[in-house]
Parts: sequence; structure tokens; C-alpha cells
Amino acid sequence: MKFFKQKEYVSDDRPFIEKAWDLQHSIEARQKRIGKGKYGRVLKMARKPTNDEYAKTSKITGAGIMLIGGLGFLIFLIAKQVAPWIAEILGL
Repeated sequence: MKFFKQKEYVSDDRPFIEKAWDLQHSIEARQKRIGKGKYGRVLKMARKPTNDEYAKTSKITGAGIMLIGGLGFLIFLIAKQVAPWIAEILGL
């Protein structure tokens, strides 16, 4: 991810402090623009979840992961156990 515009390399005879201040001003200007883009309204409405909301979200996410894992394991069992048995019956 690119945070700062890269300038072409030009010999810069300014002191280090001036370069540092320019970098600081560019960082501050970028920070001021954060809420102004196309996601600005979402960022303004966003808030930290409460402990209860976080716990519910974690439980639902965990249940979803377990469900997807169980479905994958079921498919694995079918492929390893049932498919050869069916192929034997059909003579394949």
C-alpha cells in the first residue's frame, strides 16, 4: 500500500528538519482527508462494538466456520468411503 507520493529523485539541499516537517505536513493533510472520501459516512458512523456484540459475533463466526468444516469433512468421507463402494457395485 502506498501512503506517500514518491517524487522523482532530485538533489534536495534542504536541511533534514525541513524535510521532516514536509513529511509531517503531508501525513497530517492525509489524515484530515480520511472522513471526506467515498467511505467517509461509514467511518463517521462506525463505533467500537460492546463486549456483548463482540461475543455474539464471535460465536456466530465460530459456528459458521464449524459448519463449513463439517460440510467439507462430510464431502471427504463421501469421496473416500461411499464413492468406491458405489463404483464396486456398478463394476467400474
